[in-house]
Amino acid sequence: MMENRAIPLHRRIRAAIEDKILSGGWPPGTRIPAETELAATYNCARMTVNKALTELAADGLIERRRKSGSVVKRPVLQSAVLEIHDIKAEVEAAGFAYRYRVERQKVREATRADCDRLQLDAPVPVLALTCLHLADNRPFCWEDRVISLSAVPQAQDASFDHQSPGAWLIDEVPWSAAEHRISAVAADASLSALELTPSTPCLAIERRTWNADKPVTHVRLIYPGDAHALVARFAPSKAG
Repeated sequence: MMENRAIPLHRRIRAAIEDKILSGGWPPGTRIPAETELAATYNCARMTVNKALTELAADGLIERRRKSGSVVKRPVLQSAVLEIHDIKAEVEAAGFAYRYRVERQKVREATRADCDRLQLDAPVPVLALTCLHLADNRPFCWEDRVISLSAVPQAQDASFDHQSPGAWLIDEVPWSAAEHRISAVAADASLSALELTPSTPCLAIERRTWNADKPVTHVRLIYPGDAHALVARFAPSKAG
């Protein structure tokens, strides 16, 4: 195929690298060839290669690191703020292979903390779960959840071998109201499964749902802060 010489060389270099990234040929974490190597490959000045890599970094496709070169960046995934979404669908929509595992699953009488989380007036049996969600076998999200067995008694005998608790609840239990709370937290020992260094900024999404007047579940989802974004779409009110 004849090259289009009207397109600047740095744009053609950029397009070639971008194609390798978006096609999956260079997955997140792949080290980009050095500028000198790329310059030799494309028979051009190193400054031309630098310009292409600078544009790729500005678009969030690669991360440029001093002394160690450039690597393919893990894309920042977006979630709708006001939706109850399935983490599996979120991961797969970004082109990653999804997997999850249950770290802990226990039926117990609600503790004081559980009652606060579920806004219960008195203790009831609950199912407490912690799960790790993975994207391409890399930690993606930590889940800490309690489910009221008073509202969802069938959860006690549910199998979460092939379906995460959140996806199971979406399929099995109607909900009439939900509340979201979004905050920033710092990684600590309790989030060791995310493989983050201590104090790494993280995004915490806490969600509580009800079925009529019965609390159903409270979940706390923790994401590495540099790999996740929240998006809200809304229309102007009549007042403008």
